Amino acid sequence: MTIAYLVNQYPKVSHSFIRREIAGVEACGIPVARFSIRSCGSELVDEIDKLELEKTRIVLGIGKVGLLFTLIRVAITRPIRFLMALWLMLQVGWRSERGILRHFAYLAEACVLLLWFQESEIAHVHVHFGTNSTTVAMLCRVLGGPPYSFTVHGPEEFDKAQAIALTEKINRSAFVVAVSSFGKSQLYRWCDHEQWSKIHVVHCGVDQLFLTQPHIPIPNEPRFVCVGRLSEQKGHLLLVEAASRLAAEGQSFKLVFVGDGPLRSQIETLIAQKGLQNHIEITGWASNPEVQQQILASRVLVLPSFAEGLPVVIMEALALERPVISTYVAGIPELVEPGTCGWLVPPGSVEALTTAMRTALLLPVEKLEQMGQIGSHRVAEHHDAAIEASKLAALFPSNIEKTQKQVSDIPSNLPMPASTSVGVTDA
Repeated sequence: MTIAYLVNQYPKVSHSFIRREIAGVEACGIPVARFSIRSCGSELVDEIDKLELEKTRIVLGIGKVGLLFTLIRVAITRPIRFLMALWLMLQVGWRSERGILRHFAYLAEACVLLLWFQESEIAHVHVHFGTNSTTVAMLCRVLGGPPYSFTVHGPEEFDKAQAIALTEKINRSAFVVAVSSFGKSQLYRWCDHEQWSKIHVVHCGVDQLFLTQPHIPIPNEPRFVCVGRLSEQKGHLLLVEAASRLAAEGQSFKLVFVGDGPLRSQIETLIAQKGLQNHIEITGWASNPEVQQQILASRVLVLPSFAEGLPVVIMEALALERPVISTYVAGIPELVEPGTCGWLVPPGSVEALTTAMRTALLLPVEKLEQMGQIGSHRVAEHHDAAIEASKLAALFPSNIEKTQKQVSDIPSNLPMPASTSVGVTDA
């Protein structure tokens, strides 16, 4: 039994948790074949990710001509199933933000994967993120491909549930995974009660690189670290504002942003405007060992996100015995207990964020050490990547057997409009 993992972009700097999960599934004796829609190999900095890239087949790597040729081949050899998949594609594409043409591309990608899955004798496909990669897996299933399951992280899937046909994807799947209880509750919102039994919680996790790290004392240096993509939803701009207020008070501290992204230039401009060059540093993307060292060099991890699933970097920081300042968002309160292993503030509140950071600066190191140790125990208990992967691995055999007895062409619940548009509204 070989399982395929399908991700829109894999490997990717911010997707180390997927790599850990795959390693855990393989450790359970299940072979895993890696597939990605597109490559971001030029961005990789971690040697382990570069090795993963060598094991991964990239769908768009065959080019537009290859996609078109494969689509025609499948249409000729499987006309009935192709028409079924085409009909579903039109239904889903019509209601999406990305339009029919983009979904026609997804159908072509599904045709490529159909042939690749047959070559590799794939018994089941597991997808990360319920967006376009799951659309491709669903279309591949209708074409006669293997059953699929998918992990939903949020917040994008919940923000655009109707646009991405989340209900349809749940209905047609073998099972669905949420990374937190909050995520599970949101999935419940978008499917009938009869589907609830197929929704499971499997946490993302950290591996032995973090879980078995020897104790390194929290430094006396007043240093914060924020790890993540530089984007609006991570709250970096508010963090700069909070840092500005602390600096105006005369507080001595250093704040390190580890990551990169579309908001970098705006953040750099704000840092310059507020004269915080001596307080804030941006490192760019970093490898796993570099991220670990940045966390260990800090007193506290700060992540003031507006929208999240359950950030893996919070698990990493707590595993390394560093307290966390974050927000009351999604699954974060399931891991970070205020006053015990960190602080939680209302998202969007500069005042509360400033207060939490000031408290962390003034708190004795001994108290921070105690909070970090509690956090480490919580991660070891609930977010060990190997243990969580074994839970997922246990779902594959029974669901494969069950779905093999079912017909894959489940009637669609999506209404078909009287006319269709072929415009792409979101590139």
